[in-house]
Amino acid sequence: MPIKFAICNELFQGWRLEDAFAFVKELGYDGIEIAPFTLAERAEQVSREERKRIRKLAEDLGLEIVGLHWLLVSPPGLHLTTPDDSIRERTKAYFRELLYLCADLGGKIMVVGSPKQRSLVPGDTYEAAWERAKAFFADLLPLAEQLNVTFCIEALPTETDFIPTLDEAIRFVKEMNHPNLQTMVDVKSAVGEGLKLDEAVYKAAPYLKHVHANDANRLGPGMGDTDFAPLAKALKEINYDGFVSVEVFDFSPGAERIARESLDYLRKIFA
Repeated sequence: MPIKFAICNELFQGWRLEDAFAFVKELGYDGIEIAPFTLAERAEQVSREERKRIRKLAEDLGLEIVGLHWLLVSPPGLHLTTPDDSIRERTKAYFRELLYLCADLGGKIMVVGSPKQRSLVPGDTYEAAWERAKAFFADLLPLAEQLNVTFCIEALPTETDFIPTLDEAIRFVKEMNHPNLQTMVDVKSAVGEGLKLDEAVYKAAPYLKHVHANDANRLGPGMGDTDFAPLAKALKEINYDGFVSVEVFDFSPGAERIARESLDYLRKIFA
């Protein structure tokens, strides 16, 4: 099965969704990944009608909405490992809203990044935060399963002290032991951790549900020195059937150029 390529929509800030979706489809992407903050400050502010409209926009173009990422950019004040029960419960309630939004849009995965909102608060211990995080997701997994949405725990080595490495992400997945909680590989993060890209894929393989493609320089794949060939080879070897989704952090070259050059490079590498 050929690898499917997607791109994250925050790159197109200032564009109408109709225009962004049409452009992405015209270039040849198979899917689009949504950052909820680009739709509204809070997930529940996206009306039932708007959810249907967005889903139909994608479906009419033959574009798949992959799921959600950058989950806790807004609203402010949320945190998923804090010892403060009220904040944690509020965050859990918001995750439920995100699950409904994801499912309503036709999405299948939610990337759990949000480094600031999971990092240890002063005075807390890793072990205590770990147990609270397990309880947090245990409460959400029945709904995730019902809605057919999978949480993908993202290792973020340079941005957080909680689940910074792929090994820790895998340990969390193993301890949770639930089909709707898995992990992913983010190229920039793997490089930041000092992992070879094929090593990261082989390590994550039994639990791998998503891949973020970005250069170590925070631009798109092929726009820096990161060689994606080992990633492509390893993903083919494990018969990966999910999306490789372009996620960039430096928008300065412009959305059109980043989207076009990233897909051109990925197609060449995965050919």
